[in-house]
Amino acid sequence: MPFLGEIAALATAACWVVSSLSFQSAGRRVGSLPVNFLRISLALFFLGFYTLVMQGSFFPVGVSRHAWLWLSLSGVVGFVFGDLFLFKAFVTVGARLSMLVMASVPVQTAFIGYLFLGERIGFFGIVGMVITIVGIVLVVTSRGGVEGPRPAVGRGVVYAFLGALGQAVGYVLSKYGMGDYDPFAATQIRVITGVAGFALVVTIRSAWPRVFSALRDRGAMARIAAGAFFGPFLGVSLSLLAAQHTATGIAATLMATTPVLIIAPARFLFNERIGWREIVGALIAVAGAAVIFLR
Repeated sequence: MPFLGEIAALATAACWVVSSLSFQSAGRRVGSLPVNFLRISLALFFLGFYTLVMQGSFFPVGVSRHAWLWLSLSGVVGFVFGDLFLFKAFVTVGARLSMLVMASVPVQTAFIGYLFLGERIGFFGIVGMVITIVGIVLVVTSRGGVEGPRPAVGRGVVYAFLGALGQAVGYVLSKYGMGDYDPFAATQIRVITGVAGFALVVTIRSAWPRVFSALRDRGAMARIAAGAFFGPFLGVSLSLLAAQHTATGIAATLMATTPVLIIAPARFLFNERIGWREIVGALIAVAGAAVIFLR
């Protein structure tokens, strides 16, 4: 299918719109760490049922040691390391500045993909990436300002950069380890190590009472379940499908359009005002994505 990787990447961004809104709402009720642990645990069951139907086993079968090693490492780097630092950035300097730094993920991914996978991106691909990233930056900076205390800005930017680096490295490791293996089963391997990693973090932070309290909150669990389905289950699996069929830098760029796609839902669900920078940024990002499809 032509442009399967690019289409899967855009579908991933759409899935992350739903998961972001779900986790935002749940996090306000029960906190970010319980949401992180429960979302990835639920995703493990969703993926298990998928592999049970498709492969006859709840856990991945016929997986080489090469795939287990690199996909497991990808899960630790992407899900645990990357997400922990990203959430620390959210707390320290707020979502706006954090997402601005996260806009560097496509560039980091393209560079790492070139170094370790030998991926090359053509002229139109590079131009499209640059245009799209400019649009994303306009959107995420449309309201400006830093939400955290000024002395913490430098530390928060470092946290956000480490979160971006974790996502970029984790994504490239996923492609290297996955090969032609089923993206959903490959995601399950990543999620298994992610669950183990977050369980360790919850234990170190003595946060199990907060997790059990969140389990009793039906409203929060409904939101976490929806977010887990569209995020770690469907969204991440589609992102690996994208990695199989296009360059990781291109896929990461299209997946990074989530802040653009989320504008309309945020307007209707939370009655957020839309400024001219957001509108212009969205149009630029769409134009950049169109250029990528021209390559």
